[in-house]
Amino acid sequence: MLRVIAIDGPAASGKSSTAGLVAERLGWAHLDSGALYRALTLAALDQKDGGEGRRRAEGGEAWNGRRILSLAEELPVRLVLVGSVFRPEVAGVDVEQAIRGERVTRFVSEIAAIPDVRTWVNTQQRRAVEGGGGRGVVVDGRDIGTVVFPEAPLKVFLTATPDERARRRLSQRGQAVDGDLMRRESQALAARDAADSTRAIAPLKPADDAVILDTTALTLEQQVAHVVELARRLFPG
Repeated sequence: MLRVIAIDGPAASGKSSTAGLVAERLGWAHLDSGALYRALTLAALDQKDGGEGRRRAEGGEAWNGRRILSLAEELPVRLVLVGSVFRPEVAGVDVEQAIRGERVTRFVSEIAAIPDVRTWVNTQQRRAVEGGGGRGVVVDGRDIGTVVFPEAPLKVFLTATPDERARRRLSQRGQAVDGDLMRRESQALAARDAADSTRAIAPLKPADDAVILDTTALTLEQQVAHVVELARRLFPG
């Protein structure tokens, strides 16, 4: 049996936090697919033209997927298993902190929408799991259960209301959770949901056999415990 747990869901639904703790409790590895997209975005921005990190294309501005992937192979951009976590590296440097800033967040959705980029990232994820030393891997993202590992025995789709996700996102940033900020963050997340759910390539949606877990009223501990319980039923020992 493939020892993969796929955890999907919209932005700020708690995917990475949940996946990391589930992996820790099961003694498995954790792979955050978003980290690889973010690392690619960081690499592209660091090679930016014209101050916006975009390559000029006839008829307007567009990201050049082939150049991004060429850069990814040259630097390289990769996932490295360190302990029980797949760490994103660019040119041999750990970029886990650098990829979480607003500079990368602003452009990562555009990079992730490029078909060639998605194919490359999916291939890297499969290779990472295959080379994971035989242990199980908890993978989180937006299309893990539908595209990357559709054969995963356990698929979980996390959801929460935009307002709750906005509150969590602001708390993570250390910002005051006031009404105006909440509204703006909630609107931004709703727009991201709409874009991710309607894109032509790998739209955000639960797999047909996914367990839907609404975390709006759950603590992180409760949602982790729920997924761990499901996993232990499927993966005894």
